[in-house]
Amino acid sequence: MAVPLRQSVRIGAYLATQKLRRREKFPLLVELEPLFQCNLACSFCGKIQHPEHVLKQRMPVQQALAAIEECGAPMVSIAGGEPLVHPEVHVIASELLRRKKFVFLCTNAILLKNKMDNFKPSPYFTWVIHLDGLRERHDQFVERAGIFDKAVEAIGEAKARGFRVATNTTFLNTDTPETVREVLDYLNDELKVDAMQISPAYAYEKAPDQDHFPGVAQTRALFSAAFADGRRKKWRLNHTPLFLDFLEGKVDYQCTPWGIPSYSIFGWQRPCYLMGDGYTKTYKELIESTDWDMYGRGRDSRCDNCMAHCGYEPTAVLATTSSLKQSLRALVQS
Repeated sequence: MAVPLRQSVRIGAYLATQKLRRREKFPLLVELEPLFQCNLACSFCGKIQHPEHVLKQRMPVQQALAAIEECGAPMVSIAGGEPLVHPEVHVIASELLRRKKFVFLCTNAILLKNKMDNFKPSPYFTWVIHLDGLRERHDQFVERAGIFDKAVEAIGEAKARGFRVATNTTFLNTDTPETVREVLDYLNDELKVDAMQISPAYAYEKAPDQDHFPGVAQTRALFSAAFADGRRKKWRLNHTPLFLDFLEGKVDYQCTPWGIPSYSIFGWQRPCYLMGDGYTKTYKELIESTDWDMYGRGRDSRCDNCMAHCGYEPTAVLATTSSLKQSLRALVQS
């Protein structure tokens, strides 16, 4: 089961509460970015292009906790930059866990073995390791040799210590159905990670490499072929069936940018962590002062080729919970 029952029940109850309160916009998960600095310099990344004085900034623990408390999200993805560079990221994580938040700490795993003693296994905590292909492909992606082996070694160590471990894999226009299948088979069958997250790359405006981001038609063709013959059911994919349908082009959705908001050292980023149209100091201001109807495919040209999980997974989740048939389907396939 890719999504633990505890998490499914909690999120289901949370969604029911929002409906009873008649809240139209609410966070499913917050992308918490306590720093932008990273120990890699990938050409596809739009986060590390900030000036040096910004990269040196670290979000205080209480600031991070206050943001999550204000918005009330049940899940938090701690990202960056590389969050393990932050000297107090383990304190942020432990305080969120004490508040019974589901915490996903995203890392390239370079520092993971050295930092692992600062964390304890919990049913609410998951390491999310970035693995963007097999050895040659991943090391080429992150532009440094040996990182794939470090990540694989760290995954083995984390699982041996009793941690829940997931992976996050980004696909480019250079990928083929075969490369998708190869990496998912490896993660699922050989590394035996608990869950896998996948997403087509988004064209960050600041990313030095602008030539390898897939468009909508290419993304649909890629995943439709990769998932053929019922293959997607064998992998422990950490997605709703409807989001996977969306990747294949079986259904189409509009983005729900407020579903996974981003909070960084600059504040709440609008409209999502992939686009920077300014920041607000409070979550209330983000929701109330952002013109959400401006964004999405056909509304903003920057959204036209985006199929990233941060915008479309919330749409799929809401579509799933509004249908008994889809809710049962998600339960069976999780």
